Amino acid sequence: MSETVELSDIEKKSLTEIPHPSLPEGSTIYGSTKVFPDYQAEDGETYFTLVHGIAHESSVSFVAVLQATRALRKGFETAIYFYGPGSLNCLATRGFPTTGNSAFPGEHNINNQLKTFIAEGGKVFCCRFGLSLHGAREEDLIEGVIPTHPLDVQDALIHYARKGAIINSTYQL
Repeated sequence: MSETVELSDIEKKSLTEIPHPSLPEGSTIYGSTKVFPDYQAEDGETYFTLVHGIAHESSVSFVAVLQATRALRKGFETAIYFYGPGSLNCLATRGFPTTGNSAFPGEHNINNQLKTFIAEGGKVFCCRFGLSLHGAREEDLIEGVIPTHPLDVQDALIHYARKGAIINSTYQL
């Protein structure tokens, strides 16, 4: 049973001052011209992403995973390395009130996208020290995530730089 809310005259005036929505759903408000070519990987090209951002604290981590997935689909050998607080993105134990249940829409966006990325051939590395800093356990990693030694962060960067990788480094405070 729906209850009718009584509005004051000033509330009604404010509500009807500007029509809402000003455009119907499906209206185009942004152009679709792509400025740069849709580059595809050339033989042997790699794409490497470093993520030092916490899941759900901003879009930084999720967008980095989406960009890496796009690079993978363009044919790049692609890897993502989560370190520091970014390591928390790799936990399979996310959920409330139980693991796997989303307490809010999108709670498992990163989990699902990482599973897709791995299934499509991408590599995901996760720093063991980053996990330990936040009390996360290695056995709680998403299946297929490769745990790494803390000293591997720098060497992974050197490894991919020497391969000539495009390097995307994301950082969130």
